[in-house]
Parts: sequence; C-alpha cells; structure tokens
Amino acid sequence: MDYKIGLVGRIILLAISLFFLSYFILNGAGVFAISLFIILILAQIIFLLSYAESSFKKVRMFLDNIKQDDFTSLFPVKFDGTETDDLHIEFNAILAKLKEDQAEKEANYQYFRSVFQHLSIGLITFEESGKIQILNTAAKRMLNITQLHEISEIKAVNQELDQAIHNLRTGGSELIKIAHPDGIMQLSVYVIELLMRDVKIKLVSLQNIQSELEEKEMEAWQNLVKILTHEIMNSIAPISSLASTIKGDIEQKMDDEASVEPTDLEDYLMGISTIEKRSEGLINFVSDFRSLAHIPTPKFQTINIKNLFLQLETLMQNQFEANQIQTKCTVEPNDLILFGDQNLIEQVLINLIHNGIHAMQDAVSKVLSIDAFIDESGKIIIEVSDTGKGIEEEALSKIFIPFFTTKSKGSGIGLSLSKQIMRRHKGNIQVRSKLGEGTTFKLIFNA
Repeated sequence: MDYKIGLVGRIILLAISLFFLSYFILNGAGVFAISLFIILILAQIIFLLSYAESSFKKVRMFLDNIKQDDFTSLFPVKFDGTETDDLHIEFNAILAKLKEDQAEKEANYQYFRSVFQHLSIGLITFEESGKIQILNTAAKRMLNITQLHEISEIKAVNQELDQAIHNLRTGGSELIKIAHPDGIMQLSVYVIELLMRDVKIKLVSLQNIQSELEEKEMEAWQNLVKILTHEIMNSIAPISSLASTIKGDIEQKMDDEASVEPTDLEDYLMGISTIEKRSEGLINFVSDFRSLAHIPTPKFQTINIKNLFLQLETLMQNQFEANQIQTKCTVEPNDLILFGDQNLIEQVLINLIHNGIHAMQDAVSKVLSIDAFIDESGKIIIEVSDTGKGIEEEALSKIFIPFFTTKSKGSGIGLSLSKQIMRRHKGNIQVRSKLGEGTTFKLIFNA
C-alpha cells in the first residue's frame, strides 16, 4: 500500500473514532462503551505514530550504514510502484555506488602503497605525535632495520639523522653519513611538511648518493689535478729552463777559465730575478690553494641585510664611481634578518661585486643590482646582478672549479671560496647568465 494512502486512512479512522467517542459522551452512553473507544483511540494513535516513524527508521538505518561503512545491507524491493518501494530502490542504488567508490578507493590505496614500497628512494611519513604511518622497503634497507613504530626510534640508528628529521622544515635538505653493513652511506635527507585533515604529517625522503658523490669527487679531483698541473708546469718549466741555461753558461766559463763580462753579469742577474719572480708567483699560487682548505668555521649571528648592503655600498663607493657604475639595492621586507657569519657573507658579496664590475668594463649600460627577499619556499635569497657581457655556456659549468677563471688577471679561487662559504652556511650559490645581457649570482640561505 502507498505510504500516503496508508497515513491518510489511519488519520480518517482516528477522526471517526474520535467522533463516535464524542457522540457517546454527549449522549450519556455507558462507561464500558466510552472506555472501549478510548482504548481503541489510544491504540490507533500508537499505530499511527509507529507507521509515521517507519520511514524515518529506514532513513536512520540507511544513514547508520553509511556512517559505519556498511554498504552490504539491502532494503527489500517488491516492485509494486509504491513510494516506499521507490525509496528502497534509491537507497540500494546509493549504497551500491558507495560500495563501488569504497572498492575503487581501496584499490587506489593498495596501488599507491605498492608503488611507495617499491621506490628506490627511502620514504618515511609520520604524524606530529611521532607515530610512523608508512615506512617503505628502501628506507628499511638503508637504515638496516625491520620496522619502526615511532620516529624517535631512529635516534638509536643514527643521532645526526634523528636531528635532521626533526630540525628540517619544508624544502630543507641535509647530507648525513650513516654506518651500514655494506659500508658508509651518504644519505641526502629531504623533508616536506603536509597538513591532511588537520593532521600535521612529515614526509622524509632518504636517497643514497654515495656513488654519485664518489663520481663527482673523482671528477673534481681530476679537474683540480689538471689545473694544478697546468699552473705548476707553467711556472716550473721556464724556471727550470732558465736555471739550466744560466748553469750551463757559468759551467762553460769555468771550464774555459774565462772572466765574466759585466754584460754577462747583467744577464745572470736578470735571469735570477726572473726565477725569483716566477717562484714568488708559484708561492702565491700555493698560498691561494691553501686558503681553499682553511675556511674558518662560521660564527653565526643575526645580520640585518639592509645594514649589510649599506656597508657594502660605502665600502665599494670609490670603485663604483671610478667605473661609472649605477647601483640598485632592494630588501623585501625592509627588516629582513639573516643568520650567518657577517664577515664571510661580506667576503662572498664583495667577490661577486668585483666580478660584476669586471664584467661591465666594456658595457654601455653599467648597472649593478643587489636584491634580498624571501622566496615562495621560505628561503632567504640574495641576488647580485650585472649588465655585463655575460658568461659563455661552456664556462658556466666550470666557474666554481678552483683556479678556473675567465679573467686575464685573477687567481680563480674567488667563486670556489664563495661556494664553500655558502656550504658552511647550509646554503648554496647558483648562477644564470646570458651573453650580451648580463649575469646573476643567487645566494640561497635555508632560513
């Protein structure tokens, strides 16, 4: 029976019963008849309420099934065309769709979990409370463990790794050495912080870059040896040749017991002076080389970048005026603070400014820009840009190699020192350049 017809029928029947009850009371009917009708009316009211609530009970049951993720229960369908039957059909259709979505979600979860587990990069995710959510196979292999339940357990594996995981923020990275049965591993630790359903989650990636570091280290040593050999041979070859010539000439005169003419003495003196000069050049070269290996440990303090730029402008003012260079300095925000060694950072910036001045010697427009700002990942950036001749693409990959230089005069260690100083500050230095337009050096500080 249709729900509306059933409800209207029960209301009409209740109204008729109330009418007869009123009639009996007004006409002084017996107590028995009146009592019987009162009982009958109460029973009708109870049945009416029960009938009216039947649909709400089904809706409540349907909602409870959804709340408990129980999509297996089905509502009976008689296909009699009633509204109740239509309601049951809709309920069953919604439950079937939810069940399908749940199965698809579970399949996707298992798929991504499988991919997560088989990645060659170690991945760990944990909640703010420290509870580990996912620990993939690669991470277990790198850390030489079978399981982790709390992130604090990593402290027993490696204390440096534990500190890096807790101290690093989104986008931060650090190199950690860790002991492993297969030997020492160099792990690159990278951290991302996420917020999922108001729950803070940290994703930590671990990548073993030992082989890449060894390859780069070997390549760096080969380049360094190549440059050292070239520079030393350039100095020693003329010294050796000149000394041999002077020695042979003196021996010849001694054998002939000939007297030494004043002009010969002048030649000998010139030759010895040349040897002295080249030897001093070689000593300076070795001194420059030693300076690369003896960079002082940074003494960290707060640095007001705006004040730092003002000091640099004052310090370099004479050179700017002598070379007719226009300077532009911007700091955003105005009170931007950097945590580092001011003397070392000044040294880096002075070196970059000198490079910019040299690059703009023959430029028509001579503008040197120094900008400081915070990028989208929260890192403090300082950029030094010039409008000079630019750097050739082939030289861009070599400018940070010790003793490599594009200048006619220069030791070639300035950028190498700058890169090492930035590494000591847990930062980096990058360069971009376009021939004929200029060069920009970018100092990146992990705030």
